[in-house]
Amino acid sequence: MEQNLDQRVKKVVSDIKIIREQKGYKQVYLADKLKISQHAYSKIELGHTSLTVERLFAIAQIFEMDVIDIVKYRSPVPAEDIKVTG
Repeated sequence: MEQNLDQRVKKVVSDIKIIREQKGYKQVYLADKLKISQHAYSKIELGHTSLTVERLFAIAQIFEMDVIDIVKYRSPVPAEDIKVTG
């Protein structure tokens, strides 16, 4: 169960990066909107820093999406193929 949860979290983080890129947003744009440094934002996408619920809601708002749509997003990358360090 814990491994499954870890994979699901990694998938959400990976999907956030994919959605960001599809919307044409740079990391620095998201970081500015979240009031964090680009380096701190990069660490979220790389899995070095945990994604908090508050940040997930803030990212959803920036993307003009519901949180559930991010969590259930169907990316072209299967969860088991996602390589996130940390």
